[in-house]
Amino acid sequence: MKQRYRWLRGTASVVTLAVVVAACGPAASPPASPSPAQSPGSPAPSPSAEPVAVCELAYYTGEFAPYGPALTADVVFPIKEVINLDPPLGRPWETYHEDLGTVGEAQAARTCLEQRRAEIVGRTAHGYRTYRDFMMEWWQEHDSPLGPSVHGGAIPGNLGGKAAEPIFRAQGLDEALGATGSLYAESIGAKKIVIFATQVEGFQLAANAAERAAEVLGLTVLARIDVPAEQPSYRAEAQRIADLQPDAVIVQAGSVESATLIKQAAEAGLSLNWIGETGWSQPEFIGTLGTAPIASQKGIGYAGFSANKTTPAWAFYQPLRDGKAEYNEAYGADNPYAFSTYDLLVQTALAVEYGGSYKASDWAPAMFAVGSPPGEVCYTYADCLALIRQGKDVDYEGVTGPGTYSEGGVNAVFASYTPFGPDGKEGEPILLDADRHLQVVDQIKTEAECDRPEPPNKCSW
Repeated sequence: MKQRYRWLRGTASVVTLAVVVAACGPAASPPASPSPAQSPGSPAPSPSAEPVAVCELAYYTGEFAPYGPALTADVVFPIKEVINLDPPLGRPWETYHEDLGTVGEAQAARTCLEQRRAEIVGRTAHGYRTYRDFMMEWWQEHDSPLGPSVHGGAIPGNLGGKAAEPIFRAQGLDEALGATGSLYAESIGAKKIVIFATQVEGFQLAANAAERAAEVLGLTVLARIDVPAEQPSYRAEAQRIADLQPDAVIVQAGSVESATLIKQAAEAGLSLNWIGETGWSQPEFIGTLGTAPIASQKGIGYAGFSANKTTPAWAFYQPLRDGKAEYNEAYGADNPYAFSTYDLLVQTALAVEYGGSYKASDWAPAMFAVGSPPGEVCYTYADCLALIRQGKDVDYEGVTGPGTYSEGGVNAVFASYTPFGPDGKEGEPILLDADRHLQVVDQIKTEAECDRPEPPNKCSW
């Protein structure tokens, strides 16, 4: 693990650039350190003690409603239990949660900005396409908000990472997650696969990537099955899969839909390898599936990313999270969304202190600076914050790995497959070959087409 971890640190920018979409045009290299006028930790002129409005684009209604409360807990935890104990620039963070399930992501984002006056808007997701023009104008006029996102995987990787479009994503793009599924299928000797996906943009993007990756890897895709989300039954699709007799099924769908499909397939007598997506870490998956079908299947698990549990970052994070029962009613400290959100918000806060303001033009370059070498390696918010306030350059190493981002604002993560045991509990993640993953994703990447290289610009994808 240690050797691979060092390799990833050294090549994180290469890995993430391969994971993300090819750039519209030449992008400026991330600065290694602040400008001379902006030394590390220098405070903004006359800093205000007024709380910072942090607005989460939340999932309380709609197809992702089962995830909502747990995902909100992931946001509140690092803010309340870590950041607000000593907030950057002396301003505590105050959280707001705007439901996007009913009104849509665009309207929820507008509410965050126009009513909440949010300086941080979190969880920009697959609906970003519908209001990007609005955000371009807002950033140009206000130099705000900061845009840390956990669910921005459907946004092309060449969009973001700049002051004019300050979106920074905590984990690999949906394209990379789809490729991870096909790579795992190859690793277990599968030759013939079926790809099942609901008609949600992020899932469709991941399914497209899985299909292209399968071609690169020499796997035969017997069928691509696209279905509406939130159907009460997928029995017809389960029977179709049974008739095709694949070695494995790659599923890009929500936890309830996925579990319904597998349960009905098991009832039809199928025994297959089921390779899902990160949302299967949510309790609704096993809650819907039950444990009975697990023993009858060759394998059930999800392709995604994992923590590095050998570092001081994990040693600090896990007992802190485990000791807070109010955040762990649904699931514990080691689920991917919990620790990726934690890392992203911790690094966001460190970059605010380092950049000296809540302006996007200060924060975006600081996000690169606090998570990349050179700098003194540190693993916790308190330790990194202390170093920044001493005027030192830092290199934050988090639970999910290095804090290094691609030029498009996408972090490096450890590609993995996590199996479920007969009792419904997650087993130890299986790390996939990083070199192989890099090669595959590099061959399937797509790009957003823009009228000019740098934002503000008009882009389509």
